[in-house]
Formats: sequence, structure tokens, C-alpha cells
Amino acid sequence: MMAAALILSIFQLLPEVLADGEGESVYVIPVENTVERGLAAFLERTTTEAMENGADHIIFEVNTPGGRVDAASEIAELFQDLDVPNTAFVTSQALSAGSYIALNTDQIYMKPQATMGASGVINSDGTAADKKAQSAWISSMVAAAEAGGRDPVYARAMADPDVDLPEYGAGKGAFLTLGPNDALEVGYAEGVVEDRTELLNELNLSDATIVEESPTAAENLARFLTDPVVIPILLSIASLGLVVELYSPGFGIPGIMGLLALVLFFYGHIVAGLAGYEAIILLILGIGLVIAELFLPGGIAGIAGIVAIVASLMLSSADMGHMAMSIGIALIVTIVISVILFKTMGLERGFFRHIILNDSTSTEKGYVSQANRLELIGLEGTTITPLRPAGTAEFDDERLDVVSEGGFIGPSSRVKIVKTEGTRIVVRQMKTNHDKEEVE
Repeated sequence: MMAAALILSIFQLLPEVLADGEGESVYVIPVENTVERGLAAFLERTTTEAMENGADHIIFEVNTPGGRVDAASEIAELFQDLDVPNTAFVTSQALSAGSYIALNTDQIYMKPQATMGASGVINSDGTAADKKAQSAWISSMVAAAEAGGRDPVYARAMADPDVDLPEYGAGKGAFLTLGPNDALEVGYAEGVVEDRTELLNELNLSDATIVEESPTAAENLARFLTDPVVIPILLSIASLGLVVELYSPGFGIPGIMGLLALVLFFYGHIVAGLAGYEAIILLILGIGLVIAELFLPGGIAGIAGIVAIVASLMLSSADMGHMAMSIGIALIVTIVISVILFKTMGLERGFFRHIILNDSTSTEKGYVSQANRLELIGLEGTTITPLRPAGTAEFDDERLDVVSEGGFIGPSSRVKIVKTEGTRIVVRQMKTNHDKEEVE
């Protein structure tokens, strides 16, 4: 009987123990900095790892100014498919795409100084997106709020400046941004806590085992390399370095920088899950065709190589428009800087010295296209044909093609060679004794 009572008492105490999180594991995953595809790849890896290891709860510590809509949508879809209870803990800001990510978690907690909202969608150049993109984004924000049982009017006000909520500082023309108290009031936060420890107490997970995730060095590098600002810089360095290398002797710093930039571009996109091996194959094929064009006539190989390289870049991008803009920027930068460098450095060195003729022949260097027969000057002869002004004359039994110094000279006229310029022999008509008598 005593044993039975002991067992019964243990079972009665068990819910209290579990309520404090004993024996449970909580994964803490940061959602920080710009929202881009590198962050999406990191969150996919860490959430998969958490589920495979039997995590009982996932806390996403959010501190982001926002970022790309496509990356935010991918992260939201990832969160919607989670089978593990999860919480967004806004430690500083969840703005723009960050607010959308937070709304796709099971519950939201905020620090006293945290903010959430200001979620208008803009283009990469900072201008407002077109109405179609804005409408799609507003619908996504509203759907995320409704899925979490929250009043969608506030999510709409975060993304639509035409929604008027002056009581929360969002009058006409302004996006809604909620502080912790306002978020708590409108049901967009379950609580306000000072730190992670207090949050765990609120979640009844104070005794749980905490597993902190963080990006690997490769993931941090990939996030940097896939940043929309960094991509055109890498492509500019790659194209400019390789072009300059073609006109430089040997293989030096420009070529190394160009290849390194290209390697970094594809490395970042592969780690972020944006580029596959088909993009690498196309790149290698394209470079090979461009090199082959230097030795093959027709231009087909070169055009095909350029198309293959551009296709490899496009395949590595989640946003075709941004990649096209990045390639355009790189092309303009390369052309401008190349013109400046080539005007100062010249084209006489490098690989192209083997296939570009930069030398020229001149008489100063001893080259002549035709022997200049100076020994003919002064010879006298007779025209065989009329000179109009060109014709034929005979000098010491040698027939020569000549041109008159002036106008027409009839046949059988006496002429004298006065100048030779290569194959051009200039003659002048001589005065006869008959001419002299008429003059006298």
C-alpha cells in the first residue's frame, strides 16, 4: 500500500515538474540583420536540426530592420510548416519583413524598448513598389495576422499607409509601428519581458535545456556575399579584373582579384541555396567558349560563351530583375574604368599582344612598299600613247607607265622624267626647236 501511495504521489507531482520545463529542450535561434536568402538558408538548417533532435520549443530572437520580400516569404512558409511550438521574441526591432516573420510564429513577446511594424514594400532603389506588389504584400500581412487569430486591421496598417489609426501614431500616409504596450493592447504580443530568462518563465520552460544556435562562419560569409548591395560590387570586380588581366603581362593581381570575386559570388550563392551545380557548369562552359573565340573565326563561340555566363548568373539569383540590374552596373563600371586604364596603360602588353597587331611599317623604319627609282629622273623619251594625263612612254628602249605633269600630251612627243614616287613616274613635255622659232 505504501508503494502504491508513493507511485501515486510521484504521478501527481509530475505535471508540476514538467510545467517548469524540466527534461524539455528549447532551441534559441537568432533572426538578425537584413532578411535575405542567406538568412532563410540558416533558418531552414537550424529549424530542421531542432525538429530532428526532438526540440520541445523554438524561440526566434528577432532583431531585424527588414529586407527582401521573397526571403521573408520563404521564411514565413518555413515557420508555417513547423510542428514544434515556437515564439518570436522581439529584442529590439521587427520592422518591414521582420514584422511579417514575427506574425508567422505561434506567439510574440517583446522587450520593453522593442518595436514592430513599418512594413511598406519598396523596390531595391528605395522607391515605392508598384501597386500589384503592394497589394500582394498587404494580403500576405493580413493573412499572417488572421492565421494567428489577430485583428488584421493592424497588420494592414503596418503595410498600407492609407489605413488611418491616429491613436497608435499611424495617421494617413504613415505606416503603423507598434511599441510593446500597444502591441499587447491590440493582441499583437502575448507579453512584455525584460530578457530571455523572464520569457522562459512565462513559457513555463525555466528548467528546460537551452540550445543556442548561431550561424557558422560559412553561413555568415554567405549572408554577406548574397547581400543585394554586395552582388553588383563582386560582379564589377570580377569583370573588370578579368578584362584588365587580358591586357597585362603574365597572370597577376587583376586576374586573381577577378577570379576571387567570381568564386566568392558563386560560393555565397551555393551556401545560401541559390545556385546549383548547373550554374557552375554553365559558367565554366561560358568561360571556355569565350577563350575559344580568341582562336576561332565567326564570333559564334564568343556570343554563346557570353550567353552561358549570363545564364549562370541568372540561375544563381532569386530575383531576375535585381541580377539583371547588377550585371548592368558591372558592365557600365567595367567599360568606364577600362577606357580610363587603357588610355593610360595602352594595349601593347598582355595576352592580346599575341593576336592584336599594334606595330606598323614606315619609311622611317626602312620599310617601303615599292622601290623608288630615283635613277630615272632626268631621262628623256618619247610618248607612245597620248597622256590624258596617264599613258606610256619609251626611255632608252624601256617602256614605262607615266603621268603628265600638266595636261594633255600627244603621241610621239618628247618628254622628260621630273619626279618618281614609287610606281608613279611624272613627266614634263619638252620644247622642240620649232617651238622655239615660233616664240622668237
